[in-house]
Amino acid sequence: MRVLVTGAAGFIGYHLSEMLLSEGHQVIGLDSHNDYYDPALKGAREGQLKLNPDYQAIRGKVEEPGLLMELFATHKPEAVVHLAAQAGVRYSIDNPRAYVEANLLGSFELLEAARAHRPNHLLMASTSSVYGANTEMPYREIDKVDTQMSFYAATKKSNEAMAHSYAHLFGIPTTMFRFFTVYGPWGRPDMAPYLFTSAIFEGRPIKVFNHGDMRRDFTYVTDLVRAIRLLIDAAPARPANPAEIAPDDSLSPVAPWRVVNIGNGESVQLMDFIAAIEDAAGREAIKDMLPIQPGDVPATWADTALLRRLTGYAPQTSVRDGVRSYVEWFRDFYKIAAE
Repeated sequence: MRVLVTGAAGFIGYHLSEMLLSEGHQVIGLDSHNDYYDPALKGAREGQLKLNPDYQAIRGKVEEPGLLMELFATHKPEAVVHLAAQAGVRYSIDNPRAYVEANLLGSFELLEAARAHRPNHLLMASTSSVYGANTEMPYREIDKVDTQMSFYAATKKSNEAMAHSYAHLFGIPTTMFRFFTVYGPWGRPDMAPYLFTSAIFEGRPIKVFNHGDMRRDFTYVTDLVRAIRLLIDAAPARPANPAEIAPDDSLSPVAPWRVVNIGNGESVQLMDFIAAIEDAAGREAIKDMLPIQPGDVPATWADTALLRRLTGYAPQTSVRDGVRSYVEWFRDFYKIAAE
């Protein structure tokens, strides 16, 4: 199978590409290597992927007019996993234009390419942040999501609507997946696990927002990409009889389009997550307790019943096991000697 992965040198894109290559698939990996965080980390990830002859690395921005159209025409991917995006809730407050360009224009370019050269399945990343101000948990895919609390989340909700319109108009089988807090080896330096772990090893205070009263559905990256891999083989079809769609299924009544949560299925206290890092690092964190940040939400929790029904799979790595693996990778990659 030929798979185009956008954002392939990113955290999730790297792990997904590695999994696909391990199964013998061909991967065309597009990435811009922008400087939102240290491009050297992206280069190191890509260097690992390029050791496999079935991986082809392509440098470029998804929003570049015509780039994706050319890639689709040249490589004719059977499946496309669109992960490239400008990420980050807080950064979207300071630099919203980056989100318009990468998330809105980039996704438009992708949809136009899929319209012209239709893959068997188009999968696009969304986020748990689209649930916004919703307070009823666990979050279900069929919940109304009209109260986004950050511009990042708003662009991702827009991507869901854009993709639905193309699925309806042009019959493109499309699955949107909503990620919940993802962590693990090769993780991004702007995310909490890295910020906590680096500060603990360097003896600096960690910033604990909302005075620690936060809960997150922490999802280990290997669990996440396994779910994506299984969803590739579960392309939605336009329903012959919309009345027969199951009550908990997000399948559109008018398009081969569906949205699926990918989370661990439990909500963990932030302080427990920090404690797991402390245990794995063998050091106690210095904690700077702060108010909640603008655009942030106090809790997330995924209902993963639809994922289980579609794939037979449920993420199951415990926070303690996942954090231990992450801290071991962190020590090795950043050359931190064990005490």
